[in-house]
Amino acid sequence: MRQRPLEFGGGGMPAPEPPKRRALSVTQLTERLRGVLEPEFPDVWVEGEVSNLSTPASGHWYFSLKDEGAQLRAVVWKTSARLLRFRPRDGLKVLARGAIRLYPPRGEYQLSVEWLEPLGKGSLQEAFEQLKQKLEREGLFDPARKRPLPLLPRRVGVVTSPSGAVIRDIVRVLQRRNARVDLLLYPARVQGPEAAAEIAQGIRALNQVAGLDVLIVARGGGSLEDLWPFNEEVVARALAGSRLPTISAVGHETDVTIADFVADLRAPTPSAAAERVAAEREELLARLLALRKHLDAALALRLERVRARVRALAAHRVFSAEQGRLRMLAQRLDDLERRAALAAAARARLGRESLRRLAERLAAGSPRRRLAERRARLLAARERLRLGSLARLEAARAGLGRLAGKLEGLSPLGVLARGYALAFDAQGRLLFDADQLAPGDELRLRLHHGALAARVTAKESS
Repeated sequence: MRQRPLEFGGGGMPAPEPPKRRALSVTQLTERLRGVLEPEFPDVWVEGEVSNLSTPASGHWYFSLKDEGAQLRAVVWKTSARLLRFRPRDGLKVLARGAIRLYPPRGEYQLSVEWLEPLGKGSLQEAFEQLKQKLEREGLFDPARKRPLPLLPRRVGVVTSPSGAVIRDIVRVLQRRNARVDLLLYPARVQGPEAAAEIAQGIRALNQVAGLDVLIVARGGGSLEDLWPFNEEVVARALAGSRLPTISAVGHETDVTIADFVADLRAPTPSAAAERVAAEREELLARLLALRKHLDAALALRLERVRARVRALAAHRVFSAEQGRLRMLAQRLDDLERRAALAAAARARLGRESLRRLAERLAAGSPRRRLAERRARLLAARERLRLGSLARLEAARAGLGRLAGKLEGLSPLGVLARGYALAFDAQGRLLFDADQLAPGDELRLRLHHGALAARVTAKESS
């Protein structure tokens, strides 16, 4: 074992041994400082201005808090960023709460932020404006995506608190205006940190119920903090994704929420929403009566126009001439029928007279055999008379049929039935010659069924 030499000073005593030097590694020193710093500041509030904000794809937020004399690095981890109601920006003065942490790789301390709110402007209002701008850019407020409410909903879904005055007001209005409307309630908290998730779940759940016609999301009045669940993004997106038409009835008429912008209809109060979906019976009857009167008036006008058209066609000279011929033929037919009837009556009188004479001769004392013969001859004559009358009547009817056939053949309507048409110019005059029109003139073709409008494009020589 080596011995160190003794050294004597001026007094003859040995000199003191110099202290040993103990060096720490950078990691060891950092850990010792970390052990002192972090327990000292586990929960601290810091005011400052945001600068150098960075939001990488990891979801964490990195920025600095600064004032006139210093700056402090800060970080908001992804798990905490999801809980914050607004997103910071450079130049915004904020109040941050968190713990001081030392980051060994860079040898610097930083504030691990767990809560952040703007100074000078409430965090709720800032979050409201930011979410409103975001959803508006995505088109969730676009009027073009708003759907009309059904005219007569039979089943209405409501997402609200089961114990509040809101559901009682809605039930009272529905019973008063239209008791036949069925109501399905999804009970959800409408205030507090868990309310937004329950409201969104209620919207999605009622969308799975078959037979619902419309959905109401409702709450009574309150402060911005009380109404905040209806400003959450999860509720806004649930409303936007609803297949049912939605009504937002949150707060009083002066209260405005994000749900109001996304829903298909904003009602100033829950009672107003119930009135909107349940029309009064008298109101519906009045609307139906008005529609009925409008329909009757339209049908009457249409019928009068058709009648006027028929009268105008009937007054045309072509049809007037045909009507004259038809009347003449009808009169001739009546004459033939009258003559046939007179001839038959005359034959009947002759027969009756002959019968009378025979009866007189029989009554004069003729034998029974001659009576029978006379009776037989009388019956034969009577039958011949009947058959002759019938033959004359049939001949008269046949003649009448032939005349009617000739009349039908002369009728222009019969000609139209064989594929021909009547042509009229724009003034309604009947056309007989192609030279009556020039190319470009309009004409009207009367067919057997209906009419056609046409225009002359070219003329062909016959």
